[in-house]
Amino acid sequence: MAKEIPIGARGEAQETVEFKHTLTSHHSELPPIYSTPDMIRLMETAAFHALQPYCEGDEITVGTSINVQHRAASGIGAKIRAVAVLESFDGRFYVLRVTALDDMQEIGRGTVGRAVVSIGKFVENLKKSVPSTQY
Repeated sequence: MAKEIPIGARGEAQETVEFKHTLTSHHSELPPIYSTPDMIRLMETAAFHALQPYCEGDEITVGTSINVQHRAASGIGAKIRAVAVLESFDGRFYVLRVTALDDMQEIGRGTVGRAVVSIGKFVENLKKSVPSTQY
């Protein structure tokens, strides 16, 4: 099992908005602004970075819940930074407070949940539930 993870453990992730991160790339009639799924992906990456240093062996953390608000639009070329801070732990699940900011303002906030899993055990369980898939 992972080393004890202190409340307040912090991670960050950043990217510059490209066309592939916009609503337009998913649907041509939509405006060329940073998509909510891409913001969530960046927040999840920041949460991963906050917890991964405490994992051991073949452990990683995986997402278990998302509760975020996308509060402001960002366009192509904007630099987005996501920050995740461990807020609580209930025995198996970690809750991290996440925020996303562009060059000028906070664009999103909320919480994400994560759990530590062993990649080996995870793949073994997956094989049992989906026997026809090759790993």
